[in-house]
Amino acid sequence: MRVLLTGSSGWLAQTLAPRLAGLGHHVVGLDVKPGPFTTVVGSVVDRALIDRVLAEEGIDSVCHAGALHKPDIVRYPQAEFVSVNVQGTLNLLEASVAAGVRGFVFTSTTSLMISSRIRAGKAGGAERAAWITEEMQPLEPRNIYGVTKLAAEHLCRMMARHHALPVVVLRTGRFFPEEDDMAHAIEQTEENTKANEYLFRRLSVDDAAEAHVAALARAPELGFDTFIVSAPTPFSPDDCEQLLRDAPSVVARYFPAYPALYRKRGWTMFRSIDRVYSAKRAEDRLGFRAKTDFAAVLATL
Repeated sequence: MRVLLTGSSGWLAQTLAPRLAGLGHHVVGLDVKPGPFTTVVGSVVDRALIDRVLAEEGIDSVCHAGALHKPDIVRYPQAEFVSVNVQGTLNLLEASVAAGVRGFVFTSTTSLMISSRIRAGKAGGAERAAWITEEMQPLEPRNIYGVTKLAAEHLCRMMARHHALPVVVLRTGRFFPEEDDMAHAIEQTEENTKANEYLFRRLSVDDAAEAHVAALARAPELGFDTFIVSAPTPFSPDDCEQLLRDAPSVVARYFPAYPALYRKRGWTMFRSIDRVYSAKRAEDRLGFRAKTDFAAVLATL
């Protein structure tokens, strides 16, 4: 494949670009910032540039990972999020249709599935942790990042339906290196927090890259589909009530060795877990299962 990879100077691309190249694909990186995997410096907002790159490079697949992200909220006005995340995605979709691209992968986020009510958890009157699948409705993003990512997903669905453009949307869990912003995480170190998150919401960057590789390969046959991509959780919906009240006891039931390993490290488990992402659909339909999970984290301890 000849792949256009947007966001090629970003965190995901550091793993994804060499992985694609190693599989024999020709990767053209596009980003507003120079980088080792960026061959074209420019913005997805520039439609003429997108058209030119697709034509000159003979692009047959697009992986759209470029965006303004949640940490950018404090640095950019909301209008910039609309321009980059919504208009930029539409530019790529329209250009892909015009160029006859065979597959389009959109990097979305599980963040758009978390409303203020879910985030509030027990403090907001919830009685159980939210069990989150792709079918969850209504979607009520709580900030401009989530709102624009959801709008971009709607554009992906529309272009797939109206123009038969194969599009796979990947709602990725947390795989970025920045510190966590979860209210209950202040009791834990950053390393401890991220380890805990592999139980219900985190993803390694290596696994995130592999999910994109799988999506690019399967897009033509899938047509349109949306997948949550996260480490496989050990929990079931039956655990959700107790997870919200007493998460450590639930974790100990699945991993009896974890308390001793954590004590030796000086770590603690979250007292409450307010949501669990289920990645089963990605495993069943995309054929992708993340390799790094909480059991793997414990093995390293």
